[in-house]
Amino acid sequence: MKNIYIAASSQHVGKTTCTLGLVSALHSRGVNVGYCKPVGQKHVDVMGDKVDKDTLLFSDLIGFDIQAEVHSPLIFWKGATQEFIDFPNKYKPVERIQTAERILSERHERIIYEGTGHPGVGSVANLSNARVAKLLNAGVIMVVPGGIGSTIDMLNLCLSLFREEKVPVIGVIINKVKPEKIDLIRDYVGKWLKAKGIPLLGLIPYEKSLVFPLMYTISRSIQGTIEFFPEKVYNRIEGTIAGSLIDLQELKESKNLLLIVSTRGLKGALKKIASISEAEKHEDCPLAGIVLTGDGNIGKDSVEYININQIPLIRTNLDTYGSVIRISNIEVKINRSTPWKIQRAIELFEQNISMDFLE
Repeated sequence: MKNIYIAASSQHVGKTTCTLGLVSALHSRGVNVGYCKPVGQKHVDVMGDKVDKDTLLFSDLIGFDIQAEVHSPLIFWKGATQEFIDFPNKYKPVERIQTAERILSERHERIIYEGTGHPGVGSVANLSNARVAKLLNAGVIMVVPGGIGSTIDMLNLCLSLFREEKVPVIGVIINKVKPEKIDLIRDYVGKWLKAKGIPLLGLIPYEKSLVFPLMYTISRSIQGTIEFFPEKVYNRIEGTIAGSLIDLQELKESKNLLLIVSTRGLKGALKKIASISEAEKHEDCPLAGIVLTGDGNIGKDSVEYININQIPLIRTNLDTYGSVIRISNIEVKINRSTPWKIQRAIELFEQNISMDFLE
């Protein structure tokens, strides 16, 4: 089909990852491919217009000038629920979506539409993912997380909305699969899908690097204040250590770590890290950032270590336990500030998803 709609069973399952992979694969094959996020929830301002933030990512990837009415025609802003119920025709949502589709169809050989949330999102305005896909004359690719029973149950529930709207299902991608379970899941979920006449397009293994947060994201999650090296807030964090639980093996094997420690424990923690690094002959500091909890001043020795190694430091009013909980619950999205994630997502798609369905 010319129009392809990428849907998912819920948020943070891999819509953007798979959309990136598909758009990049088509673009690299010389296909004139277009992108659109027909319904968005989180927006940014571009030239005075509100557009979904994912649109920026694809504008960079395939090089188009963003036009809100074409690439992000409808935004569900805060309070939109009441507006759409009280005044269902005020914003002409169907007309906006169909106008974007008409313009994109005139410009491109294929258009990839990225869904939002789970398939039912948008139903308040009679614009569920399934209804939007129908308005766009698109076939759907459903993205679901790896599993067997839970995955099949979720697929059956989600696909029912698309069946109800008579939207053709191109196939299913299973994402974030534990590598050791790939063959088992391919076998059993594949059998279920085959019985339903739905192609299994591929399985993408879980990739740890795609969930690495940035210091900037961590700062926002704990409502922190950046006191040292604010220009380093885009450092990526590949693991965390608590000031009282510094593990020799972890320091030997890891890099780009986040130290979460109280002001009182900072000096001792940095002293221990420096001592281990020296004993192991590490040239680079293993820390990519520090989260500091509690009141008090930072000692001279600690300031010197932070400055020498240019470590961004965030202060928070949360205690150490509260900070760890907040940080562990961060949901990480791919965006233009994480170029290594963009490249890795594209590679994973190319390596694991068959493109035969495009022929």
